[in-house]
Amino acid sequence: MSLNINIPNITVGCEIGQCLPKARRLADLLGVKLISPLYSHGKVEVVLCEKGQVNQGYQLLVDDTGIALYPNDSRLHGPIRVDFNAGANSHRRKFGGGNGQAIAKAVGVSGAFLPSVLDLTAGLGGDAFVLASLGCEVRLFERNSIISCLLRDGIERATLASQDDYELRDVMRRLVFVEGDSIDALKQITEDDRPDIIYLDPMFPHRKKSAKVKKEMQAFQNIVGGDEDSGALLEHAVNSARYRVVVKRASNAEFLAGLKPTYSLTGKSTRFDIFALRKIPS
Repeated sequence: MSLNINIPNITVGCEIGQCLPKARRLADLLGVKLISPLYSHGKVEVVLCEKGQVNQGYQLLVDDTGIALYPNDSRLHGPIRVDFNAGANSHRRKFGGGNGQAIAKAVGVSGAFLPSVLDLTAGLGGDAFVLASLGCEVRLFERNSIISCLLRDGIERATLASQDDYELRDVMRRLVFVEGDSIDALKQITEDDRPDIIYLDPMFPHRKKSAKVKKEMQAFQNIVGGDEDSGALLEHAVNSARYRVVVKRASNAEFLAGLKPTYSLTGKSTRFDIFALRKIPS
């Protein structure tokens, strides 16, 4: 059952016959319309806008390469898909800098410590994939149904591709994805289940438009909006993690919920706020 769809104008599309059953299942899961020229009795709908207006809708296109998110208005950005076996994710896994990366330092990864990580705001899974590549066991949560279907599709394709790549296979085995609400998950954690590290990267809409905003962020702004309960999520996380909570923020952003961390690691565009709860094993 879908948990969260914030945009009303979204459809599932399919133009390849062998992918039509998968597209039907996806449309049924999300409770949205399937639009396909493969239906002999159907029509392909085209949504027109007045001159100067933007069509804010999206389509999840299912084809033989997986699932991709397309804006109905191509002026917004290009297609978005999750691909752990190519592109930026693959490059970062192979050449990202290992334990020297800022995220590794923030989480506390070292030769003596490979923590279990609970990523409560998984998004498209990039940071979780990096942590799994470093050897961490990562459990990902994402509650938005549209983002979840892209993430699940990427994990399934990478898992299939990993049959011929033992290094990728080991990484994918360390990733466990759950579609669900993070706060509900935290409330069910027992003392024995407490993760070593809890990782948060909450979404906040940018107030200013910028050409530097990535297409993924543009789509997230339209689909996810702001994580208005992120302050409550942080409070629950601090009470649930074993060693530390790490919050990823823009380098110039205010502290999440006004809570001052123990310390921060700041880069050019990104800052990691670390709430240290007890000393990490060495």
